[in-house]
Amino acid sequence: MKQTLKAALIGSVMALTATTASLAETTLKFAHAAPETDLQQDLATFFQEQVAERTGGEVKVQIFPQGQLGNDAAMIDGTRSGIIDITMVGLNNFSGLMPESAAFTLPFMFPTRETAYKVLDGEVGQSVLAQFEEHGLKGLGFPENGYRNMTNNKGPIKTPADVEGLQMRVNNSKALNDMFAALGANPQQIPVAELYTALETGVVDSQDHPIGVTLSFKFYEVQKYLSLTNHSYSPLAVAMNLNKFNGLTEEQQKIVLEVASEAVDMQRELSIAKEDEMIAALEAEGMEVNRDVDGGAFQAKVKPVWEAFIADNGDTLIKAIEAASAN
Repeated sequence: MKQTLKAALIGSVMALTATTASLAETTLKFAHAAPETDLQQDLATFFQEQVAERTGGEVKVQIFPQGQLGNDAAMIDGTRSGIIDITMVGLNNFSGLMPESAAFTLPFMFPTRETAYKVLDGEVGQSVLAQFEEHGLKGLGFPENGYRNMTNNKGPIKTPADVEGLQMRVNNSKALNDMFAALGANPQQIPVAELYTALETGVVDSQDHPIGVTLSFKFYEVQKYLSLTNHSYSPLAVAMNLNKFNGLTEEQQKIVLEVASEAVDMQRELSIAKEDEMIAALEAEGMEVNRDVDGGAFQAKVKPVWEAFIADNGDTLIKAIEAASAN
Protein backbone atom coordinates (compact mmCIF):
# COMPACT_ATOMS: atom_id res chain seq x y z
CA MET A 1 0.00 0.00 0.00
CA LYS A 2 2.80 2.36 0.98
CA GLN A 3 4.69 1.52 -2.20
CA THR A 4 1.58 2.21 -4.28
CA LEU A 5 1.03 5.56 -2.52
CA LYS A 6 4.70 6.46 -2.96
CA ALA A 7 4.56 5.62 -6.66
CA ALA A 8 1.43 7.71 -7.06
CA LEU A 9 3.07 10.68 -5.33
CA ILE A 10 6.17 10.38 -7.50
CA GLY A 11 3.99 10.20 -10.59
CA SER A 12 2.09 13.32 -9.52
CA VAL A 13 5.32 15.23 -8.88
CA MET A 14 6.74 14.19 -12.25
CA ALA A 15 3.55 15.21 -14.02
CA LEU A 16 3.55 18.57 -12.23
CA THR A 17 7.20 19.12 -13.11
CA ALA A 18 6.55 18.27 -16.75
CA THR A 19 3.57 20.61 -16.82
CA THR A 20 5.59 23.43 -15.26
CA ALA A 21 8.41 22.89 -17.75
CA SER A 22 5.91 22.84 -20.59
CA LEU A 23 4.38 26.10 -19.43
CA ALA A 24 7.85 27.68 -19.28
CA GLU A 25 8.55 26.85 -22.92
CA THR A 26 7.56 29.21 -25.72
CA THR A 27 7.49 28.28 -29.41
CA LEU A 28 7.72 31.09 -31.96
CA LYS A 29 6.39 30.58 -35.49
CA PHE A 30 8.80 32.24 -37.95
CA ALA A 31 7.47 32.65 -41.51
CA HIS A 32 9.10 33.84 -44.73
CA ALA A 33 8.42 33.49 -48.46
CA ALA A 34 11.76 32.24 -49.78
CA PRO A 35 12.73 28.63 -50.60
CA GLU A 36 14.87 26.69 -48.12
CA THR A 37 17.85 27.16 -50.46
CA ASP A 38 17.71 30.95 -49.98
CA LEU A 39 19.81 33.02 -47.59
CA GLN A 40 16.61 33.96 -45.79
CA GLN A 41 16.40 30.36 -44.60
CA ASP A 42 20.02 30.58 -43.43
CA LEU A 43 19.07 33.57 -41.30
CA ALA A 44 15.98 31.85 -39.92
CA THR A 45 17.96 28.70 -39.08
CA PHE A 46 20.68 30.71 -37.31
CA PHE A 47 18.00 32.54 -35.33
CA GLN A 48 16.29 29.25 -34.47
CA GLU A 49 19.45 27.55 -33.24
CA GLN A 50 20.87 30.47 -31.29
CA VAL A 51 17.64 31.45 -29.55
CA ALA A 52 17.08 27.85 -28.40
CA GLU A 53 20.68 27.51 -27.21
CA ARG A 54 20.89 30.82 -25.36
CA THR A 55 17.52 30.45 -23.65
CA GLY A 56 18.30 26.91 -22.59
CA GLY A 57 15.41 25.62 -24.68
CA GLU A 58 12.87 27.95 -23.04
CA VAL A 59 12.23 29.66 -26.39
CA LYS A 60 12.01 27.51 -29.50
CA VAL A 61 11.54 28.65 -33.08
CA GLN A 62 9.56 26.79 -35.74
CA ILE A 63 10.34 27.90 -39.30
CA PHE A 64 7.75 28.06 -42.10
CA PRO A 65 9.58 28.85 -45.39
CA GLN A 66 8.40 29.34 -48.97
CA GLY A 67 5.13 31.11 -48.15
CA GLN A 68 3.66 28.18 -46.23
CA LEU A 69 1.72 30.63 -44.05
CA GLY A 70 0.68 32.94 -46.89
CA ASN A 71 2.05 35.64 -49.14
CA ASP A 72 3.86 38.73 -47.83
CA ALA A 73 0.69 40.67 -47.02
CA ALA A 74 -0.86 37.66 -45.29
CA MET A 75 2.28 37.08 -43.22
CA ILE A 76 2.32 40.70 -42.07
CA ASP A 77 -1.37 40.55 -41.15
CA GLY A 78 -0.83 37.22 -39.42
CA THR A 79 2.06 38.60 -37.40
CA ARG A 80 0.09 41.67 -36.38
CA SER A 81 -2.82 39.50 -35.24
CA GLY A 82 -0.61 36.97 -33.45
CA ILE A 83 -1.33 33.97 -35.68
CA ILE A 84 2.34 34.20 -36.73
CA ASP A 85 4.98 35.29 -34.23
CA ILE A 86 7.79 36.48 -36.53
CA THR A 87 7.90 37.25 -40.22
CA MET A 88 10.62 38.28 -42.67
CA VAL A 89 9.48 40.08 -45.83
CA GLY A 90 10.70 42.83 -48.12
CA LEU A 91 10.55 46.24 -46.46
CA ASN A 92 8.46 47.47 -49.40
CA ASN A 93 5.58 45.37 -48.07
CA PHE A 94 5.27 47.65 -45.05
CA SER A 95 4.75 50.79 -47.14
CA GLY A 96 0.98 50.41 -46.75
CA LEU A 97 1.41 50.84 -42.99
CA MET A 98 4.32 53.29 -43.21
CA PRO A 99 4.24 55.02 -46.62
CA GLU A 100 7.33 57.12 -45.94
CA SER A 101 9.45 53.97 -45.47
CA ALA A 102 9.27 53.42 -49.24
CA ALA A 103 12.05 56.01 -49.48
CA PHE A 104 14.53 53.23 -48.69
CA THR A 105 13.58 51.40 -51.89
CA LEU A 106 13.62 54.35 -54.31
CA PRO A 107 15.69 53.60 -57.42
CA PHE A 108 19.39 54.32 -56.98
CA MET A 109 18.93 55.49 -53.38
CA PHE A 110 21.99 53.64 -52.08
CA PRO A 111 25.18 53.69 -54.19
CA THR A 112 26.78 50.91 -52.13
CA ARG A 113 25.76 48.20 -49.68
CA GLU A 114 27.95 49.83 -47.03
CA THR A 115 25.93 53.04 -47.36
CA ALA A 116 22.69 51.10 -47.00
CA TYR A 117 23.94 49.32 -43.88
CA LYS A 118 25.08 52.59 -42.31
CA VAL A 119 21.69 54.18 -42.83
CA LEU A 120 19.56 51.18 -41.90
CA ASP A 121 21.56 50.36 -38.76
CA GLY A 122 21.93 54.00 -37.76
CA GLU A 123 19.55 56.53 -36.29
CA VAL A 124 17.47 56.91 -39.46
CA GLY A 125 16.80 53.21 -39.96
CA GLN A 126 16.22 52.57 -36.27
CA SER A 127 13.67 55.37 -36.10
CA VAL A 128 11.68 53.62 -38.83
CA LEU A 129 12.11 50.27 -37.07
CA ALA A 130 10.65 51.84 -33.92
CA GLN A 131 7.53 52.85 -35.87
CA PHE A 132 6.63 49.18 -36.23
CA GLU A 133 5.33 49.30 -32.65
CA GLU A 134 2.54 51.65 -33.74
CA HIS A 135 1.24 48.72 -35.80
CA GLY A 136 1.49 45.96 -33.21
CA LEU A 137 4.94 44.80 -34.28
CA LYS A 138 8.44 44.76 -32.83
CA GLY A 139 11.03 45.52 -35.48
CA LEU A 140 14.04 43.21 -35.14
CA GLY A 141 16.27 44.33 -38.00
CA PHE A 142 16.89 44.82 -41.70
CA PRO A 143 18.51 41.81 -43.41
CA GLU A 144 19.50 42.04 -47.04
CA ASN A 145 17.53 40.98 -50.06
CA GLY A 146 20.13 42.73 -52.19
CA TYR A 147 20.35 44.94 -55.26
CA ARG A 148 17.60 44.28 -57.74
CA ASN A 149 18.62 43.32 -61.28
CA MET A 150 16.53 42.80 -64.39
CA THR A 151 16.04 39.52 -66.21
CA ASN A 152 14.09 38.94 -69.42
CA ASN A 153 13.74 36.78 -72.51
CA LYS A 154 14.25 39.46 -75.18
CA GLY A 155 17.92 40.44 -74.87
CA PRO A 156 20.55 42.19 -72.71
CA ILE A 157 19.44 45.41 -71.01
CA LYS A 158 22.13 48.05 -71.43
CA THR A 159 20.18 51.31 -71.76
CA PRO A 160 16.68 52.49 -70.80
CA ALA A 161 15.57 51.90 -74.40
CA ASP A 162 16.08 48.16 -73.88
CA VAL A 163 13.30 48.13 -71.27
CA GLU A 164 10.66 49.65 -73.53
CA GLY A 165 7.79 47.30 -74.27
CA LEU A 166 8.77 44.59 -71.78
CA GLN A 167 5.96 42.90 -69.86
CA MET A 168 7.64 43.45 -66.50
CA ARG A 169 6.56 41.70 -63.32
CA VAL A 170 6.82 44.08 -60.37
CA ASN A 171 6.20 43.79 -56.66
CA ASN A 172 3.85 46.09 -54.75
CA SER A 173 6.39 48.93 -54.48
CA LYS A 174 4.86 52.05 -55.99
CA ALA A 175 8.35 53.39 -56.65
CA LEU A 176 9.29 50.35 -58.74
CA ASN A 177 5.96 50.37 -60.54
CA ASP A 178 6.51 54.04 -61.39
CA MET A 179 10.10 53.33 -62.41
CA PHE A 180 9.24 50.65 -64.95
CA ALA A 181 6.38 52.73 -66.29
CA ALA A 182 8.82 55.63 -66.76
CA LEU A 183 11.17 53.28 -68.63
CA GLY A 184 8.38 52.32 -71.04
CA ALA A 185 7.72 48.80 -69.72
CA ASN A 186 4.29 47.43 -68.90
CA PRO A 187 4.47 46.70 -65.15
CA GLN A 188 2.25 43.97 -63.73
CA GLN A 189 1.99 43.12 -60.05
CA ILE A 190 2.28 39.36 -59.52
CA PRO A 191 3.03 37.60 -56.20
CA VAL A 192 6.46 36.01 -56.19
CA ALA A 193 4.93 32.57 -55.55
CA GLU A 194 3.14 32.86 -58.92
CA LEU A 195 6.00 34.44 -60.84
CA TYR A 196 7.71 31.29 -62.18
CA THR A 197 4.49 30.15 -63.84
CA ALA A 198 3.80 33.66 -65.16
CA LEU A 199 7.23 33.71 -66.80
CA GLU A 200 6.89 30.16 -68.08
CA THR A 201 3.53 30.82 -69.72
CA GLY A 202 4.47 34.24 -71.10
CA VAL A 203 2.10 36.29 -68.96
CA VAL A 204 5.21 38.41 -68.37
CA ASP A 205 8.57 38.17 -70.08
CA SER A 206 10.74 39.96 -67.54
CA GLN A 207 11.17 40.54 -63.82
CA ASP A 208 13.55 42.14 -61.33
CA HIS A 209 14.96 40.57 -58.20
CA PRO A 210 18.23 40.33 -56.30
CA ILE A 211 20.64 37.64 -57.55
CA GLY A 212 19.90 35.24 -54.70
CA VAL A 213 16.17 35.24 -55.36
CA THR A 214 16.63 34.67 -59.08
CA LEU A 215 18.75 31.64 -58.20
CA SER A 216 16.72 30.17 -55.32
CA PHE A 217 13.39 30.49 -57.15
CA LYS A 218 15.00 28.95 -60.28
CA PHE A 219 13.94 31.80 -62.55
CA TYR A 220 16.94 30.88 -64.72
CA GLU A 221 14.81 28.03 -66.06
CA VAL A 222 12.37 30.52 -67.62
CA GLN A 223 14.60 33.58 -68.19
CA LYS A 224 17.50 33.87 -70.62
CA TYR A 225 19.16 37.23 -69.89
CA LEU A 226 20.36 38.74 -66.60
CA SER A 227 21.48 42.36 -66.66
CA LEU A 228 23.24 43.76 -63.58
CA THR A 229 21.30 47.01 -63.42
CA ASN A 230 21.50 47.30 -59.62
CA HIS A 231 18.63 49.75 -59.88
CA SER A 232 17.29 49.47 -56.34
CA TYR A 233 18.63 48.21 -53.02
CA SER A 234 16.07 45.89 -51.46
CA PRO A 235 16.12 45.54 -47.66
CA LEU A 236 14.20 42.86 -45.85
CA ALA A 237 12.54 43.51 -42.51
CA VAL A 238 12.15 41.07 -39.62
CA ALA A 239 9.19 41.88 -37.39
CA MET A 240 7.71 40.13 -34.36
CA ASN A 241 4.24 40.33 -32.85
CA LEU A 242 4.61 43.03 -30.21
CA ASN A 243 2.44 41.33 -27.57
CA LYS A 244 4.41 38.10 -28.02
CA PHE A 245 7.68 39.98 -27.60
CA ASN A 246 6.40 41.78 -24.51
CA GLY A 247 5.26 38.43 -23.09
CA LEU A 248 8.83 37.13 -23.00
CA THR A 249 10.95 37.61 -19.92
CA GLU A 250 13.38 40.52 -19.92
CA GLU A 251 16.29 38.13 -20.43
CA GLN A 252 14.52 36.36 -23.30
CA GLN A 253 13.77 39.70 -24.97
CA LYS A 254 17.44 40.62 -24.72
CA ILE A 255 18.46 37.31 -26.29
CA VAL A 256 15.95 37.67 -29.16
CA LEU A 257 17.23 41.16 -29.96
CA GLU A 258 20.89 40.13 -29.75
CA VAL A 259 20.41 37.04 -31.92
CA ALA A 260 18.35 39.00 -34.47
CA SER A 261 21.16 41.56 -34.80
CA GLU A 262 23.77 38.83 -35.21
CA ALA A 263 21.56 36.99 -37.72
CA VAL A 264 21.24 40.13 -39.85
CA ASP A 265 25.02 40.60 -39.87
CA MET A 266 25.60 36.95 -40.72
CA GLN A 267 23.09 36.96 -43.56
CA ARG A 268 24.50 40.17 -45.07
CA GLU A 269 28.01 38.72 -44.98
CA LEU A 270 26.78 35.59 -46.75
CA SER A 271 25.02 37.73 -49.36
CA ILE A 272 28.25 39.56 -50.18
CA ALA A 273 30.47 36.48 -50.04
CA LYS A 274 28.25 34.37 -52.26
CA GLU A 275 27.18 36.90 -54.88
CA ASP A 276 29.89 36.10 -57.44
CA GLU A 277 29.32 32.41 -56.82
CA MET A 278 25.59 32.82 -57.40
CA ILE A 279 26.14 34.76 -60.64
CA ALA A 280 28.47 31.99 -61.82
CA ALA A 281 25.81 29.42 -60.93
CA LEU A 282 23.25 31.30 -63.04
CA GLU A 283 25.69 31.38 -65.96
CA ALA A 284 26.28 27.65 -65.53
CA GLU A 285 22.52 27.16 -65.81
CA GLY A 286 22.57 28.91 -69.18
CA MET A 287 21.78 32.55 -68.38
CA GLU A 288 23.63 35.24 -70.31
CA VAL A 289 24.89 37.85 -67.84
CA ASN A 290 25.31 41.43 -69.01
CA ARG A 291 27.48 43.77 -66.91
CA ASP A 292 27.57 46.62 -69.45
CA VAL A 293 24.78 48.85 -68.10
CA ASP A 294 24.55 52.64 -68.53
CA GLY A 295 23.67 53.45 -64.92
CA GLY A 296 23.75 57.20 -65.47
CA ALA A 297 21.17 57.00 -68.23
CA PHE A 298 18.87 54.95 -66.01
CA GLN A 299 19.21 57.37 -63.09
CA ALA A 300 18.33 60.32 -65.30
CA LYS A 301 15.33 58.51 -66.76
CA VAL A 302 13.81 57.61 -63.38
CA LYS A 303 14.20 61.02 -61.73
CA PRO A 304 10.41 61.62 -61.98
CA VAL A 305 9.91 58.63 -59.63
CA TRP A 306 11.65 60.56 -56.84
CA GLU A 307 9.62 63.65 -57.64
CA ALA A 308 6.37 61.67 -57.42
CA PHE A 309 7.40 60.15 -54.08
CA ILE A 310 8.22 63.59 -52.64
CA ALA A 311 4.88 64.95 -53.86
CA ASP A 312 3.07 62.18 -51.97
CA ASN A 313 5.24 61.81 -48.86
CA GLY A 314 7.49 64.84 -48.55
CA ASP A 315 11.28 64.73 -48.55
CA THR A 316 12.01 64.53 -44.81
CA LEU A 317 13.15 60.91 -44.82
CA ILE A 318 14.99 61.28 -48.12
CA LYS A 319 17.00 64.18 -46.68
CA ALA A 320 17.70 62.22 -43.52
CA ILE A 321 18.93 59.24 -45.56
CA GLU A 322 21.12 61.46 -47.72
CA ALA A 323 22.58 63.22 -44.66
CA ALA A 324 23.32 59.90 -42.95
CA SER A 325 24.86 58.54 -46.15
CA ALA A 326 27.21 61.51 -46.37
CA ASN A 327 28.48 61.25 -42.78
